[in-house]
Amino acid sequence: MNYIKHTAANLFPGYFSVIMASGALSIATFLLGMQPISKILLYFNMIAYVILWFFTLIRLIKYYPRLKADMTSHTNGPGFFTLIAGSCVFGSQLVIVANNYSVAIFLWFLSILLWIFIMYTFFSAVTVRKDKPSLAEGINGAWLIAAVSTQSISILGTLLSSHVQNGKEIILFFTLCMYLLGCMLYLNIIALIFYRFTFVELKFAALTPPYWINMGAVAIATLSGSTLILHSQNWSLLNEIMPFIKGFTLFFWVAGTWWIPLLFILMIWRYLYHHYPLTYEPQLWGMVFPLAMYTTSTYQLSKALDISFLTSIPRYMVYVAMAAWLFVFIGLIRHLYLSVKTHYHF
Repeated sequence: MNYIKHTAANLFPGYFSVIMASGALSIATFLLGMQPISKILLYFNMIAYVILWFFTLIRLIKYYPRLKADMTSHTNGPGFFTLIAGSCVFGSQLVIVANNYSVAIFLWFLSILLWIFIMYTFFSAVTVRKDKPSLAEGINGAWLIAAVSTQSISILGTLLSSHVQNGKEIILFFTLCMYLLGCMLYLNIIALIFYRFTFVELKFAALTPPYWINMGAVAIATLSGSTLILHSQNWSLLNEIMPFIKGFTLFFWVAGTWWIPLLFILMIWRYLYHHYPLTYEPQLWGMVFPLAMYTTSTYQLSKALDISFLTSIPRYMVYVAMAAWLFVFIGLIRHLYLSVKTHYHF
């Protein structure tokens, strides 16, 4: 019981990135015909999602002051957006891999409520607080999960729209708005991150894995736009603005593709050149998610824009994403084993 309390009290706010990474990879493997792997990842997410909510609710009830301090923090607050993104990615996984709409609908409405609460609590708190950190200390790639969570609501809603009899147009209008809002959030935040990268000293220790969300956020924007394009027959307005959505979606895919070589170079600079220890930390899931999401989004973009030669990219990229997931998962198992062993002294 003490171990459970200790884990809940110190739960990393962004731990739902496990669900995001596993769900995105599950969808990618399903689309590429690797059904057994996608099913295993689905079952994994079912267990992980329940466990993470269990610890989150204990933290909310027993350790509310800590949770409140984290949520209103420039550094830790953005991690709470993974609750929204994780729930929606899991919902999309249920729809695509398991054809389960009932649970997915519940997760969508839950995510919308969480989005309203977390979005306005966090941005209000960091705006009105008196003692603010410098740009170098305050911002990191995790801030972009605000954009990721917004796009994830758009994707799941668009997938659900084809299942409802009435109100398709209302749902698609809402998901179109969330897509555009997610694009706005990305463009605002990435400008600050790019400025921080190029004009403020960046120490290798500060180059944390969530900076991969620089790419992951545009990858999910690509998937969101592609999903709208693939469902455009359900609403006339989508057809009318289709050239804009197609251009904007391709723009985000190009931006995500541009980020990948730079991020790999910076990882080499951190881990090989400066010999920074590559040990397990929950933030590593923030690196797996973008790789899996880029794989999924590129595949769906090729279908949405009818560019068949693009499918060669996800067919190779999926193995990179699978290797990254397996590496971090092994690290997680080892970390859990050592923490239990230390706590119970055996």
